[in-house]
Amino acid sequence: MKVRKGLKYLAAMVMAALICLCAMVIMDGYHMYQDAVAQVSLEEKVASIRSKENYTTFDELPEIYVDAVLSVEDHRFYNHPGIDMIAIGRAVFNDIRAGAFVEGGSTVTQQLAKNMYFTQEKELQRKVAEVFVAFDLERNYSKNEILELYVNTIYYGNGYYCVKDASEGYFGKAPNDMTDYESTLLAGIPNAPSKYAPTVSPELAQKRQEQVLARLVKCGYFTEERALETLAAGNVL
Repeated sequence: MKVRKGLKYLAAMVMAALICLCAMVIMDGYHMYQDAVAQVSLEEKVASIRSKENYTTFDELPEIYVDAVLSVEDHRFYNHPGIDMIAIGRAVFNDIRAGAFVEGGSTVTQQLAKNMYFTQEKELQRKVAEVFVAFDLERNYSKNEILELYVNTIYYGNGYYCVKDASEGYFGKAPNDMTDYESTLLAGIPNAPSKYAPTVSPELAQKRQEQVLARLVKCGYFTEERALETLAAGNVL
């Protein structure tokens, strides 16, 4: 009986400690968010991105490129409020099982928030700060505007930091002129530019492209036949 009471007391203490720890992380993250937007407002950040010489609007993006990006990065993008609890839950489970940060669970909106304000270091306080910025983005901008900003702030390898630089650099054409093959190849690079950039490893770039095409099929954007035709198009370029 005493042992059972002792275990309940210990469990209660552990739970209380975890709640306190979570509260501290959330408060630290909130303060990090406040400091960031106090230094440069969200409106100023967005204006700075849009002022880039090679900024690409949503209307200039091929539909297949948009579908490919969302398929591999955030397929519930148009249905969540800035964070995806399903993806977060899956990521937490996989991270705990691996004993390390192996999966992020971040949405496109969170990734944009990170690119705008924070470093790439994986720390809990920064993840919390991202969430607050993500909520601000969702309140003030449409989904298409957020996606537009995202593709103009991610790294595509080879020194390309926006979709137009990448499409011109890799394919010699503007984003809206990209083929299905080029769109699906480009969509896979930002996951790990140091590996998937075609100038680094054409073989790994193609394997990543195959993953993108598989996701397009799974999400209902492509048939298996169209995926195979798209991949085969690369052999005649």
